[in-house]
Amino acid sequence: MAMMQGNMYTNSLPPQLSDSNRRIIGDPNGSPSIRVYQVWKGNNRFCLGGRLIFGPDVRSIFLTLFLIVTPVVLFCAFVSQSLIHEFHHHLGKIVVAVCTVFTLYVIILLFLTSGRDPGIIPRNPHPPELEDEGDSSGISADWPGSQSGTGAPSLPPVKDVMVNGMVVKVKYCQTCMLYRPPRCSHCSICNNCVERFDHHCPWVGQCIGKRNYRFFFMFVSSTTILCLYVFAFCWVNVRKIMDAYHCNLWRAFMKSPVSGILVLYTFIAAWFVGGLTAFHIYLIITNQTTYENFRYRYDGKMNPYNRGCALNIVEIFFSKIPISKNKFRAKVKGDASSVFTTSMSMRHGLSPEMPKTSLDIESGKRQAVAAEDFEEIQSQIDSVGGLERCGTQPRRANWDHKANWEISPDIRMLAADFAMEHGSTERQKINGGH
Repeated sequence: MAMMQGNMYTNSLPPQLSDSNRRIIGDPNGSPSIRVYQVWKGNNRFCLGGRLIFGPDVRSIFLTLFLIVTPVVLFCAFVSQSLIHEFHHHLGKIVVAVCTVFTLYVIILLFLTSGRDPGIIPRNPHPPELEDEGDSSGISADWPGSQSGTGAPSLPPVKDVMVNGMVVKVKYCQTCMLYRPPRCSHCSICNNCVERFDHHCPWVGQCIGKRNYRFFFMFVSSTTILCLYVFAFCWVNVRKIMDAYHCNLWRAFMKSPVSGILVLYTFIAAWFVGGLTAFHIYLIITNQTTYENFRYRYDGKMNPYNRGCALNIVEIFFSKIPISKNKFRAKVKGDASSVFTTSMSMRHGLSPEMPKTSLDIESGKRQAVAAEDFEEIQSQIDSVGGLERCGTQPRRANWDHKANWEISPDIRMLAADFAMEHGSTERQKINGGH
């Protein structure tokens, strides 16, 4: 009977729970082998057991690869034969080999940009306290929470820090529950705070931050060079056709349509990626990010991060890339019940302050909640349900013992399972106590 109840509970798990949660429930005797990337709160996608981390729009990489590889394949398959003949075999083969090797180099840079941690700052399990912040002088005096006499002051949304002798305001992130370091911003797509956040690039499906900006710039600039390379040799091939057949440009395109298509394609692509390369060269020599350039406009005021052109270039290209602050393959510490509760809260975006209901799993049977816990859950389900029907209760994401909270599908499922296990008689007895 206990085994049947265990299997029934495992099969009734909602589809949004990961396989790791099923392993925790389904393996009562063994210790949980759940890892950090399996319960990650962000919207990232992981591959190879957490060794590669991508953004939620990782599928856009296939489009980027198609736009890069397709013209190179057409160049090597159709244009290269004419080039090999015109350049007397050996030199022509070198032209084709350079194009192929450089394309592989661009693809490697693409995956180095897209498949690594861009500089994600780990979330706080609990919001910081005012006394933990230490420097209360950094809190603005006009912050109403610091002057209210109603009780403990709330955390200010902005705090002042000193950067190179200049005051910089840093914001408090409600999602990650921390004060963001300077130049850090929260990406709404990946749902992470990223150090030296530049932008979220849909072409690589990843945030561009402190740990992958160098590879991003190398990828964009190398793609520009590849476009100009293919454009130049396709144009050489067209000119050779014009000279050989004494025809105009249009007739040369008709004799080698692939060359004409690649000339047009690479010309347009070179303007796009070339303009992006030029823009980021300007950002590098002025030590700005794309986010800062559009948000703060340092042209009209002093940039606290600008240390001069030479030092700015050294910072981007010759400084050591910091080690990731996240160990995605590390095992989550704690027993099965705490890991399962944490995983459920992560999947549903709940606050770490929520009261955790222990789920003890022994001998395949779930030691669920006590009768008084079920009574509290059932009463709050009824009260919140009635308020929602009346339209008088706003929904809240955080749970509190005293405040009304939104009932998640997991709690509804838990209450239903408890009622099934203890029978309708006990449930009527509990409800009769209200």
